[in-house]
Amino acid sequence: MNAAEWLLNSSLADLKKGFSEEAGYLICLLCGTRIEKGLVYQADNVFYEAEKYMQLHIKNSHGSVFEYLLGLDKKITGLSGHQNSLLRLFYQGKSDTEVQAALNIGSSSTIRNHRFLLKEKERQAKLFLVLMELLRANGKLRESDRKGSDVLRQLKPGLKPLDRYQVSADENSKILQKYFPQGPEGPLATFSIKEKSKFVVLKQLGQRFEKNRIYNEKEVNEILAKTNGDFVTLRRYLIEYGFLVRKPDGSQYWLKENEAERRTEDMERRKELKQKYKETKPEAGVYQIRNIVNQKVQVLAATNLKTMNGKLFQLQMGSHRNKRLQEEWQQYGEDAFVFEVLEVLKEKEDGYYDKKEELKKLEAKWLEKLQPYGERGYH
Repeated sequence: MNAAEWLLNSSLADLKKGFSEEAGYLICLLCGTRIEKGLVYQADNVFYEAEKYMQLHIKNSHGSVFEYLLGLDKKITGLSGHQNSLLRLFYQGKSDTEVQAALNIGSSSTIRNHRFLLKEKERQAKLFLVLMELLRANGKLRESDRKGSDVLRQLKPGLKPLDRYQVSADENSKILQKYFPQGPEGPLATFSIKEKSKFVVLKQLGQRFEKNRIYNEKEVNEILAKTNGDFVTLRRYLIEYGFLVRKPDGSQYWLKENEAERRTEDMERRKELKQKYKETKPEAGVYQIRNIVNQKVQVLAATNLKTMNGKLFQLQMGSHRNKRLQEEWQQYGEDAFVFEVLEVLKEKEDGYYDKKEELKKLEAKWLEKLQPYGERGYH
């Protein structure tokens, strides 16, 4: 079960904490990070037991459970944009007068009325939950209803709402011929089609985007405009159905990897990293953490290159000191980053040798060569 499913199927108590417990692990409901219970974890020279460390992870990676949930699509939260803004300001501890000034609406009494309406909504939600629990206990809630709506599944990354459509190769070919009469690379005849066909069509459109490439909105529109005049709708559906991913501000888009291929590559990469780790001698040197999507890097020197694994663990736990690197790690995912040794320090056997000083020089050399500053890196 992925992070989105954990979130949608969690109890209220677990949702409030932001994590749940299963089979000896604590699982972050917001991103799926797993922390083994019974171990002690270190961050910024402080040691934490598992639950405290998970709380630290949520704070560093997501701000708070409240902020994360409030940032979900309104189709999931059921909140209007206005209600969302009010809740955010109330959470920040703003007074009625400050909220009124921030939103430039009504008066302080208007804000007090909004507080009352939100409390009414809370009471109604409690009653609705009780009604649904009673319906479930009475056996009248169908299994398909328990699993959530297609809207929720489409909006959450990683979920595959249309996996239930088993499309054979022959069906796939017929659908493509029908809606792409001039060939798969040609224009789309219409997008007013059934959901099953829509999935096949969107999957085909996704192939018009290159892997490991970042697109801006104009570039995405230009590609889709060649397919159909309603490129805005096509773009939205490609995102909702999980074929394209975009930054929250819409400034960047990229193709989402095929899940099966990604998992296979991920397993192979992990095996390779483990083997390299075993074979690596405790040597000093310089390495880089590289984002393979946008090619940004962080250059680091280490007296023992095996400590790269410590940096990897920090990023996985959301506790890396480099905020920009940690933010993009959360944004692009672990698969978008690689750890690469740039140069091993050649130690002299004879005469005076200051290892620490030579390592600094080696680091400076690679910083000068790669210039990982601004848009080129995380320095």
